[in-house]
Amino acid sequence: MRKRSAAAILSSFVLFAGLAAACGSAPASNAGTQKPAAPAGADSKKEVTLKIGAAAVPHAEILNQVKPKLKEQGVNLEVIVFDDEGQLNPALKDKKVDGNYFQHVPYLDSVKKEKGYDFTVTSKVHVEPIGFYSSKLKSKDEIKDGAKIGIPNNPSNEYRALVLLQQQGLIKLKSGLTTYEATPKDIVENPKNLKFVEADSATLPRALPDLDGAIINTNLVLEAKIDPKSALFREDANSPYANVVVVRKGDESRDEVKKLDAALKTPELKKFITDKYGVAVVPAF
Repeated sequence: MRKRSAAAILSSFVLFAGLAAACGSAPASNAGTQKPAAPAGADSKKEVTLKIGAAAVPHAEILNQVKPKLKEQGVNLEVIVFDDEGQLNPALKDKKVDGNYFQHVPYLDSVKKEKGYDFTVTSKVHVEPIGFYSSKLKSKDEIKDGAKIGIPNNPSNEYRALVLLQQQGLIKLKSGLTTYEATPKDIVENPKNLKFVEADSATLPRALPDLDGAIINTNLVLEAKIDPKSALFREDANSPYANVVVVRKGDESRDEVKKLDAALKTPELKKFITDKYGVAVVPAF
């Protein structure tokens, strides 16, 4: 009995040792199902968020059009619409956004001196030809003596409106105006004795019933659901007032900003702008 007990004990020990060996080899047998470790430096880059403040139309719509393309390149484009466009440059200065898209260079030049903005332009995207709109008149020839005309009251757009009226032969500005700034005081000839109402650009569409006509920025026309084709006359395609993407100086070298710049200059985007906006928005690239 003692011999058999010893043999049984020995047999049990051998069996236990075999099971333990089998358990110990399990991780090795499963190694083929595990993903191999990525080599050093092979980790994909994390997605970078780029915040761009913009006017609603067409700026935000254009930016949203390139979001998928940037997403593929690891850039999460966050488009932040500002109802008050006057806050877009302060927001950029205060680093609440990484860039903005709502203004043209003459406007930027007119405010950066006063406000001390250290900004730079990265992309020239589109021109919104300003036009003369009226809910009372059907043609330029119907503009009567003493007509009340609304014009934007910010320096660069006011100059732009007066230049448009000059191109149409309705007024003449004094010579030597080279800073993109002018007011009705700079008019030297006004054969129809036009009366000018200087007002905030955003209020002009709503003021049309009280005016004989007004010169209005196209983005505001689109927001007000006014047909841009209804303009009695408008700027031509050679306007220097292209709308641009602006960033803080030095940020133009950031990789995600360069990717945005490239995405805003593709044939696909040009076609989108032309197809969607027609005469209201003209690609500037």
